[in-house]
Amino acid sequence: MITLDTHVILWDALQPSILSGKAKEAIEKANQGDGLFFCAISLWEIAMLIRKKRIEVSVSYRELVQLLLSCNKYVSQEITPEIAHLSTTLPGTINSDPADRIIAASSLVTKTPLVTADENLRKSNIVQTIW
Repeated sequence: MITLDTHVILWDALQPSILSGKAKEAIEKANQGDGLFFCAISLWEIAMLIRKKRIEVSVSYRELVQLLLSCNKYVSQEITPEIAHLSTTLPGTINSDPADRIIAASSLVTKTPLVTADENLRKSNIVQTIW
């Protein structure tokens, strides 16, 4: 089981050539195993990216989410009280973006590596990352 950062979810579906070899391998292995955590906050991030036109897709937001969820063996990871609290106590070196902090906290609470290209998260030495 692994946790995917929002950009990795989108890149895997829309631009897989951007993913590193290690990221592709981890996703493939997780799909054959227990699956991949899709953090609830990623749904919000994707909606905001569409709204701000930072990603453009030819389907509605709901259709995109259904397509994304059907592409891999995703397991929804809700924002639990433990995840919410931990996200507020992580050091600033993790990231100041609330969504990134929640995704990092989700990875820590579920004890799963986080697949991310985010340099702050990768350099933090707090979250185990794959890239």
